[in-house]
Amino acid sequence: MDQEVTEGRDGALLVVGDVVTDVVARHRGPLAGGTDTAASIRTLPGGAGANVACWAAHAGCAHVRLLGRVGADAAQWHERELVAAGVRPRLVVDPDAATGTVICLVDAGASAERTFLTDSGASLRLEPADWSDALLDGVTRLHLSGYLLFSEPSRALAETALAAARARGVPVSLDPASAGFLVTLGVDRFLAFADGLDVLLPSRDEACLLTGLPDWADAAAKLSRLVPLVVAKSGVDGALVACSGTVVARIPATPATPVDTTGAGDAFTGAFLAALVAGADPQEAAAQGCGAGARAVERVGGRPPHQSIGG
Repeated sequence: MDQEVTEGRDGALLVVGDVVTDVVARHRGPLAGGTDTAASIRTLPGGAGANVACWAAHAGCAHVRLLGRVGADAAQWHERELVAAGVRPRLVVDPDAATGTVICLVDAGASAERTFLTDSGASLRLEPADWSDALLDGVTRLHLSGYLLFSEPSRALAETALAAARARGVPVSLDPASAGFLVTLGVDRFLAFADGLDVLLPSRDEACLLTGLPDWADAAAKLSRLVPLVVAKSGVDGALVACSGTVVARIPATPATPVDTTGAGDAFTGAFLAALVAGADPQEAAAQGCGAGARAVERVGGRPPHQSIGG
């Protein structure tokens, strides 16, 4: 499924990443092993890369493109949902794998904490053959989902996209995506890739994992000696902006009443990138990100509101 993705205008954001189907199960209290636990269950479009693209469009970025890979089972639904959200998708339909699926177990208590069970399916089968340098025409920023680094084919694609962007002088950002998967990949391998980035957007836990430091401010500062701009996210503690080895701003969280924290980091990243595309400085962009993260946790699922188009 290959929609036209070149508009001939400057100011586009290109996101390359995962498109998956989220099954969100909200339960109250601990899961009851070996028996039933009552839950409210919804099937929703998701994926970190796709969520970032949708939140960027929601935040006002007029030209948002997304490269992703899906199975034939849900390709048309995902394309319709992305278009309805203001994103111009280029979805490669995998001939062999089903669309990725994530089971999101969300504690319906005050924290709305979530646990993911992930079947990446087609989403991490993106490969260099799916890339075209024409995708960068008119693009002022490229964002890579960190999930791309967690399989050999999609990591090769990420390397191809990063090299193409650097050759054109297009700044590249990345969200590490998953502390659990980072452990499997290996910190050294991740940092070797990150050395080519312009912006890194880790969570608090990811920043600490990547540096071995217990304090997230120290971790963000250390990472910014490798990547010029680091913006670390920490939910109710807001965000830190670090450059050249120094934390230069602390951004307070926007108050919110959590319902589901799925996609909060993606919302932050999408709004942050939209603000950068519009000319904001990193501190203002991070404040916009905190606002989007707050709006995200007050709704179920990882996407901003829009007119949903059937399943």
